[in-house]
Amino acid sequence: MEGIIGLEDGTILRGRGFGQEGWVAAEMCFNTSMTGYEEILTDPSYRGQVVALTCPEIGNTGINPEDEESDRVQVAGLLVRRLSRRASNWRNRESLEVYLQRNKVPAVEGVDTRALTRKLRTQGAMKGVLATNGMSGEEAVRKAREWVGLGATDYVGEVTTKKSFEWDPEGKDFPGKLGSETRKMPAVRHRVAAIDCGMKRNILRLLRAQGIQPVVFPAKAKAEEILKANVDGVFLSNGPGDPAVPTYVHATVRELIGKKPIFGICLGHQMLAHALGAKTFKLKFGHRGGNQPVKDLTSGKVSITSQNHGYAVDPKTLPVGKAVVSHVNLNDGTCEGIRLVSGEAFSVQYHPEAAPGPHDAGYFFRQFSDLLDAAGKKR
Repeated sequence: MEGIIGLEDGTILRGRGFGQEGWVAAEMCFNTSMTGYEEILTDPSYRGQVVALTCPEIGNTGINPEDEESDRVQVAGLLVRRLSRRASNWRNRESLEVYLQRNKVPAVEGVDTRALTRKLRTQGAMKGVLATNGMSGEEAVRKAREWVGLGATDYVGEVTTKKSFEWDPEGKDFPGKLGSETRKMPAVRHRVAAIDCGMKRNILRLLRAQGIQPVVFPAKAKAEEILKANVDGVFLSNGPGDPAVPTYVHATVRELIGKKPIFGICLGHQMLAHALGAKTFKLKFGHRGGNQPVKDLTSGKVSITSQNHGYAVDPKTLPVGKAVVSHVNLNDGTCEGIRLVSGEAFSVQYHPEAAPGPHDAGYFFRQFSDLLDAAGKKR
């Protein structure tokens, strides 16, 4: 079947459709990572987006349950240059094509994804339609222009857990594995409330690997409910959409600041900023890939990081004397981390849990553990 991509600027791209037959309207974005397509597909932060992968061949390692970052494919659609129909990996359980069909996600191959990436970098993020149901290119462009955009939907509300639960590293839904090896988890030293805005599984694994037991709460949980759970700290997860939309999370975090140590990642970083009264803005084309250089302004250390965000915190709006920028992106100078002057909370815009990507920033989980230890000694 033919695959069509129509962009709001009138561009029409053609290829071969695979996966689910149908169409989706979404924001068009790209990821430059050379590995980890399964983690990208299942990352809830991609809700409402069609992802173009710049790696020229996708599907060659197949699909396996250990590499899923959530319980389903989260992207609205997928664009690849070439689909590999033969998977060669000892962990492979099914092909990428079958996987997308089973998850009802449309995809298109045969598109020059690197040319599309250059276009998005030059002109900025665009609304688009991906269709595999015989839709004409002209109709795809028209529907792309009619789509309401990311800011009109509460995607956090779509991907968050429906009820609270204590994460089990040996549980069926979240296998306690890192790569292909089962890791023996250390004894629990702290319990933290993990506010689920679209949390990746590897975050839960790495928290637990530090002796931190996550108690996962829905994004709409109230501060009172969280404090009653007798937790030692609060973790704010990654997630999708415009960070200005889930105001209920802002309100909860605002009430928790100063009462419990807080650590936030990606959208969680933006939730902390909003709770402090700061603002966020939309980046021209976002940061999505595994090679973003970030500088720690305290130590001067530069880390190569995994990133996936289309919005950033405006550092000029942070409350003077209460919060400061701790990390910056060396490509464009945007804010990549903040911390409270009091030391009670910190957050980073990027993904120290990787999955996929480099592990340079994994020390933040240990830093959170140290913060919990220090808070425990004060009690």
